[in-house]
Amino acid sequence: MSTAILEIIDVLFFAFHTALILFNVFGWLVPAWRLANLITLLLTVFSWLVLGFWYGWGYFICVDWHWYVRELLGYQNTSSSYIHFLVLKITGIDFPINLVDTITATVLFLVVVISSYLNIKKWKSK
Repeated sequence: MSTAILEIIDVLFFAFHTALILFNVFGWLVPAWRLANLITLLLTVFSWLVLGFWYGWGYFICVDWHWYVRELLGYQNTSSSYIHFLVLKITGIDFPINLVDTITATVLFLVVVISSYLNIKKWKSK
């Protein structure tokens, strides 16, 4: 595969994964998106915990594919966390990985609770 195609795929992975992260964190704010938001959150939790049991906690297939593309491009992925990698790439600040992982897990937990609450509230009102 040509370098140009791999670079396009790399950019597409950044765009897709960043959009998914933002949707997971903020999707519950839009009432029409709440069910889809809950589904993507539950799939994320499933991936992190269930698939993570075999592949490593926090596992997400999209990250595996993105890392593979970046390796083909000659990049070395030194971060074990995609969020850490993304924060470093965007800000240039190398926050401690444990801090990033703790904040990431806390935010995920909070948005799962919020999204679940809002979806259950909607189902009960019907």
